[in-house]
Amino acid sequence: MSTVREQMQASEVGHALCVSVTLDKFPEVLSLAEQFENFYASVGVHPDYEDIEEPSVETLVRLAQHPKIVAIGETGLDYFRLTGDLEWQRERFRTHIRAAVLADKPLIIHTRSAAEDTLRIMQEEGADRIGGVMHCFTENLEVALAAIEMGFYISFSGIVTFKNATQIKEVAQAIPLNKILVETDSPYLAPVPFRGKTNQPAYVKYVAQEIANLRGISLEEVMHATTQNFFSLFKHAVPVQ
Repeated sequence: MSTVREQMQASEVGHALCVSVTLDKFPEVLSLAEQFENFYASVGVHPDYEDIEEPSVETLVRLAQHPKIVAIGETGLDYFRLTGDLEWQRERFRTHIRAAVLADKPLIIHTRSAAEDTLRIMQEEGADRIGGVMHCFTENLEVALAAIEMGFYISFSGIVTFKNATQIKEVAQAIPLNKILVETDSPYLAPVPFRGKTNQPAYVKYVAQEIANLRGISLEEVMHATTQNFFSLFKHAVPVQ
């Protein structure tokens, strides 16, 4: 972890958000946030995981009271990896939205091959009351704008640096800079020139550079904007100087 943090500092990456995907691993995620002043965490259960401890609204709200927990998620829908009757997945998503509203902490939403249902449930459950981020965004501009209309940010991962990621590049060019976040989704999706290798927080700088290139602005402008956006969204996170 010391090497990861040193490389973050060398790349001018000041803060990191450790995202929960299951409740049994949540203590490990929280431990990282507790150890390091510039690390934060979320609490949630990813839609890909079947036959595990199902979160309740009450459990999520209780765990979210910890001061280093700044968001609810990762949650959402994924019709790419799983098939069949996925009503349990939709109910889990609704649980997270209800918990986020009660806890007053924003959502981290995953959607893959499920944009229509994702937006519909967000609307039905009033996700606009709390907002959040569409993480590792891979959908089209229409979906992005619909999410932004509900008060959500759009977060780009290393995928935006991939040569064939035309649709995602178009979204990164088109949406307002004050609605953009950058992420690694570590240990996955390392950006070019590290594609295929283990990802790490320091590499988020390459995502920011690609967005700067696409928009014809400086890296510094993207770095400043995405930092401001992070703390505007995750209002329970305290910047570390």
